[in-house]
Amino acid sequence: MSAPFAPDGSLTAGLNAAQRDAVLYLDGPCLVLAGAGSGKTRVITQKIAYLVRECGYAARNIVALTFTNKAASEMQHRVQGVLPGKSGKALTISTFHSLGVRLLREEARHVGLKPQFSILDADDALAIIQDLLATTDKALLRSVQSTISLWKNGLIEPEEAERIAASAAERDAARVYRSYRDTLIAYQAVDFDDLIRLPARLLEDNAEARERWQSRVRYLLVDEYQDTNVCQYRLVRLLTGPRAMFTAVGDDDQAIYAWRGATVENLAKLTTDYPSLKVIKLEQNYRSVQRILEAANNVISNNPKLFDKKLWSDLGVGEPIAVLAQDSDEAEAENIGMRISAARFERRCNWRDFAILYRSNHQSRVLEQALRTLKIPYTISGGQSFFDKAEVRDILAYLRLIANDDDDPAFIRAATTPKRGIGQGTLHALGTYAGNRHVSLYAAVFEQGMEQALPERNLRFLREFANFIQRMQWRAGRGTADAQEAASNEPAGEILDDLIKAINYERYLYDTFDERAAQARWQNVIDLMDWLKRKADEDGMTLMALVQHVALITMLERGEDEEPDAVKLSTLHASKGLEYPHVYLAGVEEGLLPHQGKDDEEGDPERAAESLATRIQEERRLMYVGITRAQRSLHLSWCKRRRRAREDVVREPSRFIKEMGLDAGAVPDANAGMSPKERLGALKALLTRPAA
Repeated sequence: MSAPFAPDGSLTAGLNAAQRDAVLYLDGPCLVLAGAGSGKTRVITQKIAYLVRECGYAARNIVALTFTNKAASEMQHRVQGVLPGKSGKALTISTFHSLGVRLLREEARHVGLKPQFSILDADDALAIIQDLLATTDKALLRSVQSTISLWKNGLIEPEEAERIAASAAERDAARVYRSYRDTLIAYQAVDFDDLIRLPARLLEDNAEARERWQSRVRYLLVDEYQDTNVCQYRLVRLLTGPRAMFTAVGDDDQAIYAWRGATVENLAKLTTDYPSLKVIKLEQNYRSVQRILEAANNVISNNPKLFDKKLWSDLGVGEPIAVLAQDSDEAEAENIGMRISAARFERRCNWRDFAILYRSNHQSRVLEQALRTLKIPYTISGGQSFFDKAEVRDILAYLRLIANDDDDPAFIRAATTPKRGIGQGTLHALGTYAGNRHVSLYAAVFEQGMEQALPERNLRFLREFANFIQRMQWRAGRGTADAQEAASNEPAGEILDDLIKAINYERYLYDTFDERAAQARWQNVIDLMDWLKRKADEDGMTLMALVQHVALITMLERGEDEEPDAVKLSTLHASKGLEYPHVYLAGVEEGLLPHQGKDDEEGDPERAAESLATRIQEERRLMYVGITRAQRSLHLSWCKRRRRAREDVVREPSRFIKEMGLDAGAVPDANAGMSPKERLGALKALLTRPAA
């Protein structure tokens, strides 16, 4: 049995009884059901410290896994606070995918990869699928990519996918899946899903590798366990082995990622796969007032329960939850903006204390317009970064390749954009040859053996491209004894200008897109060039130094670690794990929240009803996540009519409002019937009123 308290009392000081039990339990597998705001990260970090400081575990044998780099970074920072020095640095605290990369780098030969295999991001992978499908239909491409991803996450190989495909669309996707897999093998590349799938397959099939990693991972901690998919669950089981020394931390009420393969059933599977599993519930919430928690408990009680738990707080009752019915989405957006302005003044708080949450991305447009009109600063969570734009990534691919010609994804992107006679067949043959020779795609181009692998014309196009890259490398000073001196007479800006001119990128844009789109994309390229030249001039960088700096651009320039004083706009999915003093939840209507979705089982009423029930349960969990982001106040709004595709659609209040125990029209809109000008006048009067 676990000791009732740690020998070093400081490790559990300030923890409640359930948190203390979770930290100290080491008699076998443990599932910590951590409700929203219940201090789960603290439990994980304190348990890591307990394992090292009191239980004799070597830090290098402890692995903690989570789902985002941000969460891993935060956990690492917190662990350093309780476990400073070398011990803290020897731990493995990472995402599932980062651990997968590390495992595959070490075991590459066992899965048929070279150690420096390439990792394709979603856009690079989509480009391969586009070539295989020979279409520009973005919706179709995304659908096929998503279907393949779900199959990979479920450990389903192409052959099995072809057997189980239930529709024409799935059969087409299965055929693409087989070709896509073969292309990745030829390129010696993996995609994001392979970083979990391949390690799981390896540990399952290779007893030597399995024993090696099980002896290395003596204790495993997994955060956000409800978000794991079939593949991740299998990897956890294989890493922990028969010892089963692990702690899984999760919340079935916050399982909102079924659409990308996560399965809440993984929590239930733990109870059957590990009969001795210890289940500990964290129900005390340290984030929200009781009234908000009661509403959350009321909503989620309508879902079937894997584990029964009820959040509670000693932070006070709190103010009533406001529910406003609005005439239109424009009125809703204006009203939210005005109420935030007034609340900031009355409560004497910052813009960053407010968040507006919504179900779907399309809702943000009208909200942004209202905030701009009211001169309210805001940021949008999950918006596309400048550096994620296709045209910016195209140019950066050339620069990445100039800096590192072993960068195979950069080679593929640069060699095919703009088109220069290098197609998928040529790249497939090149990739197969490079894989057999264990060299990069770029290096393989120059080998004599390629003359037997490709027709002379295809090889000529490849070598012309590779020679061009080589010339740019020489001008940039790469490979010289003193790169700084070699490039000192040739400013980075001149080389950049010549690069863009040589690849004729502007003409490519105008040949590919309509004039307006091409102009916008070309302006982004100009902005990138200006930024790079300015950076080179200000910091005295050669092109090589500049290119090596490019990988850090997004972090250094966007300043994501700094929270600006601005209202946060976010989808409900993107808000998970965050918290705000005051939350405005917009569009709480039937058809939007819960989302309408689509009926995939139209020919089978029974399956259609089952699919709808499952979807509503997931939407209810999403509502629960939205409610529990609020610390002090929560405001809901819904529209009687909402504009969709130039048509006003009549709406009804969401069933979730009633489930919360609230009246859908509990608070009348004091500004109903006012014109926008009158609304602004009302706001000014409110803001000039003396504070209470």
